[in-house]
Amino acid sequence: MYSKTVMEHFRNPHNYGKMENPDGFGRVGNPQCGDEMIIYIKVKDNVIVDVKFETFGCVAAIASSSITTDLIKGKTIEEALKITNKDVVNELGGLPAIKTHCSVLAEDGIKAAIEDYKKKKLKENNND
Repeated sequence: MYSKTVMEHFRNPHNYGKMENPDGFGRVGNPQCGDEMIIYIKVKDNVIVDVKFETFGCVAAIASSSITTDLIKGKTIEEALKITNKDVVNELGGLPAIKTHCSVLAEDGIKAAIEDYKKKKLKENNND
């Protein structure tokens, strides 16, 4: 049912854990299935230099979150925003149709964390 890549990211998730003092924080969920993703990013000179995630959900949700952290680490904010759920599915070697919502969760998590980062940066710049 799941690709070898999906199972690898599920069994050994990359960048898993909580991050203290992130520059950006996103929390997204899918009420239909109960999956929830929290993503933390550290940004330096417009580049995502570190990323962590905590996901509560199924195999596909955890694997999607894990591979997403790999995809955005080292990317600029603009590059990270271009990553879509289709990119996540392709990198995982596919997902069953009923599990593609998990890749959407990962895409939404990226966007939420970057949006939070941008709001903090704007507030910081207005206080200078």
